[in-house]
This record gives sequence, C-alpha cells and structure tokens, in this order.
Amino acid sequence: MALADQPPPILRNRLLMTLPPEEFARLWPQLEPVELPLRKVFQEPGKPLTSVYFPETGWFSILAYMEDGDAAEVGLVGREGMLGLPVLLGGDTEDLEGMVQAPGTALRMDAGAFREELQFLPAFRTLLLRYALVHHGQVARTAACNGRHQLEQRLARWLLMAHDRADGGEFTMTHEFMSMMLGVRRAGVTVAAGQLSKAGFIRYKGGHIEVTDRPGLESVTCECYGVVRRACDALLGQAATARDVYRR
Repeated sequence: MALADQPPPILRNRLLMTLPPEEFARLWPQLEPVELPLRKVFQEPGKPLTSVYFPETGWFSILAYMEDGDAAEVGLVGREGMLGLPVLLGGDTEDLEGMVQAPGTALRMDAGAFREELQFLPAFRTLLLRYALVHHGQVARTAACNGRHQLEQRLARWLLMAHDRADGGEFTMTHEFMSMMLGVRRAGVTVAAGQLSKAGFIRYKGGHIEVTDRPGLESVTCECYGVVRRACDALLGQAATARDVYRR
C-alpha cells in the first residue's frame, strides 16, 4: 500500500494536532516518519535547510556556537513545535544548530513541498507563524533568564521544560551536557543539581534524571518558565481535532 493510501497515524505533534482535519489530510502523504538518534544534528549552521521536522517524541536542543567552540542552548523544540522555522520565514539557512537532546521520532517534510503547501493551507501557515512568535518568546526568555536569575532557578526551569517534552518523569542527561545547555561550568551544575536532589525534587543516577516532585521543582524556578508555558498552552490549547479523527 502506498504511503498516500495508508490511513494517517495517531498524532503526537501538537502543532499538527491543531490543524483542521482536511488540512492535515493534505499534508499527511508528504510527512515521513524518521528516527531522532541522540546527539544527531538535523540543522547545521550555515548549511541549506532541505527539510523541516515535527517532533513526536524526544526533542531538539537549539544551540548557539561561539568561535572558540563553546555552545549554549537558546531553545528547545519538542512535540509542541517544529524544527526549521527559517524555511517558514523565507530563509534557506540558519546560524543555530538543531541537535537531538533526547532521542525519539519525528515527521519530516521536504522544504520545497513545505513552502508550496503554505500557499494553499491558510490555517497551517497562520498556526506556524503564531508558533514562531511563541518560540521567539522562549528564546528571548532564555537569554533574559540566563543573564538575571540564579543557577538553581535556571536549572529548575530547564528541567521543567525537559519534563514537559519527556515521556514519563525520567530522561537521560549528564551534568556535562547540562552545563553546556546552561552555558556554565560543570561544577556549578553539580552543586545546583545536588541541591534540587537533596530537596527531593529530582533523583539523579547514572546519567538519568527523574522528576520526583514537580510542584516542588516549580516552587524554586523563576517566572520565566511559567511565561513561556502559558504562551505555548494558549497557542495549542485546542489541539484535539486531528488526533481524534486519524487512527492507524
């Protein structure tokens, strides 16, 4: 059976779930399921963007690299969004890296086909432009948070964002990787994570983090997490139509 003739899947990407069923039905034959291996780069700085990705499980880390090779995370993209926003906004390249931070799956669409469909699907285009604003807000808040708030608050914010995108309360993450994500020394992350663990909010062992007390974690984070979360929920709050219509 050809892909176009197969029934669409149970969706997990919240952007696609929000589309009117008839618009998703048009997109479906052009969406290809792909695996997201840990740390694989799907968006290389300065390289042509040939595809866009709608994560279903796992998530991408958006990284800004410096000339000396150091990097800092400026955003996360999980099932609430898409990787490849420059294509939506008329660009062909991006100076930020999109790397898989938590393995999973995504739906891939050719960039050329994506551009064409934007002309014919008004709800799709409007939704993605609104998502671009929400993602811009996340990036801007990350910059403000990293510059103004204490490391423990920033780490709690990042853990909550990761927890929102994880399947269950546990995910793989090392102190070394967290230090890169937050743009700080590993020793600082070790101390901050130790404080959150001692308070009973998280459990860390063997490169795995489990959120054991989410309300507790929310109590120590800064306002930045809530601002971004509310903006995302406002955009995607009605994400139920396509999910309930399309089945395997």
